[in-house]
Amino acid sequence: MPEFGTRFVREMLVETLPKTFEELVRISGLSHGTDVWTNNAQELVKSGTVTLSDAICTRDDIMTYLISKGLPSQNSFKIMESVRKGKGLTEEQETLMRENNVPDWYIDSCKKIKYMFPKAHAVAYVTMAFRIAWFKVHMPLAYYAAFFSIRAADKFDSSCMILGKSKVREKMAEIKRMGNEATKKDEDMYPVLEIVLEMNERGYNFLPIDLYKSDAIKFKIEDGAIRPPLNSIAGMGGIAATSIQEAREKGEFISKQDIKKRAKVGDATIALLEKFGCVEGMSETNQMSLFDSLSGLAFS
Repeated sequence: MPEFGTRFVREMLVETLPKTFEELVRISGLSHGTDVWTNNAQELVKSGTVTLSDAICTRDDIMTYLISKGLPSQNSFKIMESVRKGKGLTEEQETLMRENNVPDWYIDSCKKIKYMFPKAHAVAYVTMAFRIAWFKVHMPLAYYAAFFSIRAADKFDSSCMILGKSKVREKMAEIKRMGNEATKKDEDMYPVLEIVLEMNERGYNFLPIDLYKSDAIKFKIEDGAIRPPLNSIAGMGGIAATSIQEAREKGEFISKQDIKKRAKVGDATIALLEKFGCVEGMSETNQMSLFDSLSGLAFS
């Protein structure tokens, strides 16, 4: 999910087990701050010192909490501004907080913070994510088709993603084994593989790439499954895929040579189509197709 999909935030979700929208807002604040969760609220939650609802998560939390403890509004605001900018606390501010029974863990937490997220931004982000989550739960095929078309367009590789769970797990294990030697491309592909596996585990699968049925660049919902686009073939660029789509709209291809001529693509593109069975049984040249047609007439 947007805002909750990175490994860092997913680990936070596992550790905090949020049950309300408000707790998701708090997690969003923690994940966008610097030294707000890591080595700070994370340790306090793990030790049982505080719960997620008690931890400092957004800059607004500081001012409202200090006002509730009896500090003057102006002082509470200044302390919030100092902490959220990473300037810590002055001796006078710390003394004022202790005089109003602010606990030690809270004061120490304020001193560690380097940057804090505003609550309004966290609410906006979570609201967006919550809406998308509804589609993921209730209209999964629409969600996955949109995700792969928009968010994963340049990271989707049909050679390892449309062939079922075992192939997906195999590729994920391969990337893990690479460790630090994994390329940027492999690292970017891994979270997409996770989404594909999730989709498969929910009972949804991909249809084969088809020369005529596949869109050039968009994943399509078809017969309770998703049809990958032509450009999901690794090495098939969007320009070549779009050219093929435009050419086929003027009639079926009679040979591989016909594809190259009408779509203005080269041998490399044809080889990619062959790899995925998109031109299976198709003649190499127009001449062979004509000969086959004439032979058929002779025998009839």
